[in-house]
Amino acid sequence: MEFNGAIVESLEQKSILVTGATGFLAKVFVEKLLRVQPNLNQLFLLVRASDSTSATQRFHNEVIGKEVFRVLRTKYGVDNEFDSFISAKITLVPGDIILGNLGIKDTNLIEKMWKEVDVVANFAATTKFDESRYDVAFGINTIGDKHVLDFAKKCVKLKMLLHISTAYVWGEKRGVILLENPLKMGDETLNETSVGLDSEVEVKLLAQRLDELKAEQVSLKEETDAMKEFGLQRARLFGWPNPYVFTKAMGEMVIGELKGDVPVVIIRPTIVTSTYKEPFLGWIEGVRTIDSVILGVGKGRIKCGLAKSDSIMDVIPGDMVVNAAIVAMMAHANQPSEFMIYQVGSSARAPLSSIRLRDFVYDYFSKNPLLDKNGKPIKIPYPIIFPNMATFLIYIHISYRLPLKVS
Repeated sequence: MEFNGAIVESLEQKSILVTGATGFLAKVFVEKLLRVQPNLNQLFLLVRASDSTSATQRFHNEVIGKEVFRVLRTKYGVDNEFDSFISAKITLVPGDIILGNLGIKDTNLIEKMWKEVDVVANFAATTKFDESRYDVAFGINTIGDKHVLDFAKKCVKLKMLLHISTAYVWGEKRGVILLENPLKMGDETLNETSVGLDSEVEVKLLAQRLDELKAEQVSLKEETDAMKEFGLQRARLFGWPNPYVFTKAMGEMVIGELKGDVPVVIIRPTIVTSTYKEPFLGWIEGVRTIDSVILGVGKGRIKCGLAKSDSIMDVIPGDMVVNAAIVAMMAHANQPSEFMIYQVGSSARAPLSSIRLRDFVYDYFSKNPLLDKNGKPIKIPYPIIFPNMATFLIYIHISYRLPLKVS
């Protein structure tokens, strides 16, 4: 997506604080800003680190050294021109959003940021699902969001707080949902049990559960398992499937309740996947969300699945999410009390069903097979998709249980 002149011009001489700077979307965001508007004043990148040395190491290993910056490197050529450009435009900020003032120890740097920052872009989050400890997810996705908002309020030039959320903050609510509506703490319209939801109560319950586990002198693994289970219990009690979307929903609620006059834009992407076009086709980092399923099929490990034929797999390329975020950020900047929510997905115009996704994946790996440990192409079976649990269980019984009994 090529931005029009007004959007590019509006970014000129802006100073932007980016949290979660080592994350996938944040890297695409930073690269896009630097590529389309080299006259940005400054990007302050919050990197979870204890000191400048650690922050610099993480930045070089996990951000600027990644392939996503290849186009930008080519643009600025060799002879250290790229490094000079990055040094001039980026200020690394060691810290952690789970702490007050974002954990920034350098008071001079804090004062500088409060004076210069025009936009705070909050990409920081833990995106693990059932495997995440509740205290960790709550600390980053809920309390961390409050700390980001508190810091943003102290920025005297602030024009916008951009917050990256997820389309699945509505949990398992059924019926008609106005997806762009804000979430409110204790709103009974979310779920019949949500009326009792209160983030401050969750803080107390978390502390109480951790104290209980400490008193029982459990091992670290036992404590981790217990906190995972506690998170699942709390999420499901209020109508969310896992601690990730539950804590992200509470983060939105906290921002909405405490924002005051701060202009806020919340971006709710669906399933984020590799880039579509920018800076080039297909860049991704690690195995993300739906990619684990795709890779499982490619390795021949996933031979069947459970999904309705009309189930929509709403995936959205990472660069499209970033483009939407930048346009929304600048369109609503400097409008006091603004609170806008944008659902960023693909299914409205080009729905991708589970059946179509299965066929695309199978066709691709049939023509471009992965190699096994011996270097031989992996021949994959055509994955079977079962429309309901009954047919799935029959398949499992015939294919696996009966052979075991016979043997």
